[in-house]
Amino acid sequence: MLFEIGNHIRQARKQRRLTQADLAHALGMSRTTIGQIENGSVQEIGVRKLIRLLEYLGLELRVTTAQPPPTLENLRGEPESWR
Repeated sequence: MLFEIGNHIRQARKQRRLTQADLAHALGMSRTTIGQIENGSVQEIGVRKLIRLLEYLGLELRVTTAQPPPTLENLRGEPESWR
């Protein structure tokens, strides 16, 4: 999940033609932290900090019901009629 959030952040940042350093400076964070968030490898990030980052980029965090993981057939793209 953090990897997906990081990808969205990276895409939004690049669409706005911001460097990681630009974004970090604007939000009072380190460039390293921005990079770790984008890579999904950040050890800890507070919810308020994450929300501030998302809002700055015009994104929002939403909570939905978790979906079951895909089956092997789903991943292969096999139609249900084949089963």
